[in-house]
Amino acid sequence: MWTKRRILTLLFALLVTQAGTVIGPAHACGCGAMIPGDAARIGVDREASVVRWDGRTEEIVMRFTVGGTAREAAWIMPVPGRATVRLGDADLFPELGRLTRPEHRTRTYFWPRERDWPFSSGSRDTAGAPLPGSGAPAVGVVGRERLGDFDVARLTATDPDALRTWLETNGFELPDRLTTELRPYVDRAWEYVAVRLAPREPGRTLRGELDPLRISFAADRLVYPMRLSRLARTPQSLDLYVLAAHRMEPRSPIGGAAPEVTFAGTVTPEGSLAELAGTAPLFLTAIEQRFPRPERIDGDHELCATAEDTPYRRVVHHDELLTVGGGVPAWSLTVAGALIAVGAVAALLLRGLRARIRRSRQG
Repeated sequence: MWTKRRILTLLFALLVTQAGTVIGPAHACGCGAMIPGDAARIGVDREASVVRWDGRTEEIVMRFTVGGTAREAAWIMPVPGRATVRLGDADLFPELGRLTRPEHRTRTYFWPRERDWPFSSGSRDTAGAPLPGSGAPAVGVVGRERLGDFDVARLTATDPDALRTWLETNGFELPDRLTTELRPYVDRAWEYVAVRLAPREPGRTLRGELDPLRISFAADRLVYPMRLSRLARTPQSLDLYVLAAHRMEPRSPIGGAAPEVTFAGTVTPEGSLAELAGTAPLFLTAIEQRFPRPERIDGDHELCATAEDTPYRRVVHHDELLTVGGGVPAWSLTVAGALIAVGAVAALLLRGLRARIRRSRQG
């Protein structure tokens, strides 16, 4: 049994991933609703998430970079089934970044531009661009683990008002709309993962990059919880890596801008990625989405397989002036050749004119 004080800060506000920016006493971030302790300020400077789905089990690995003045804070993440929680591998995100990095290509142009000689000194920028029983308590604790900087509780709730009351009783200021936004999850008998960020060193402020957190649960369809993000007070963004048998896409934009695929292709997992997904080839889809008006978010993301597993990689072009012979601009040779040709023609015409003048004088 937990003591009242140890439950005290065991919180939570929805977690899904992306790189969002929220700072201040706001109760939302890119992942949903954030609850700092007391009147402290906290912001999520960056969130990155990876989802692995094999048709039966869904795993979400998320990493947060935070700032502000809070010494403790929390999220609550609805999940469709009983969840397990553990720390993720910090090497996972650099590996995915390497696999999905853009392809760089050079393309040349012929005529000089503003930053090329003779218009400038020669410097130029070449950058391109389980259901609760009827007798269950309104809020129940399934389990609790201490994982790095996280105090993790797995909860059940049959009443969103009871969940809100529990959180407020334990010292967290909540947005008025939280109960309403939790209602759809309670109605579907989802469970919750409550995550309290509590540094192991007493008194330390939550700052910088936190340990990745890995959550697993049974799922016969791929759903990424997003509904609580509608509580955000600033524009939000979602950066999501999806590992599955096929290329995946959201069924709808759920109130945000059109999702953009930044990478799609078959990968053979190695290292930290293999520890998450196994060593068999998988299709990796990287998706970015912006939410300029978070209040318009109208549900969770459901992702489905596309009609074809079409590969895609972003291309960054670097424009360079076409040169020949060790750096001589091709246009200058063309201009020089043209001038020589014009000179030759002019000389021939002048010679012919002189010849005609001589003949006319002799005649």
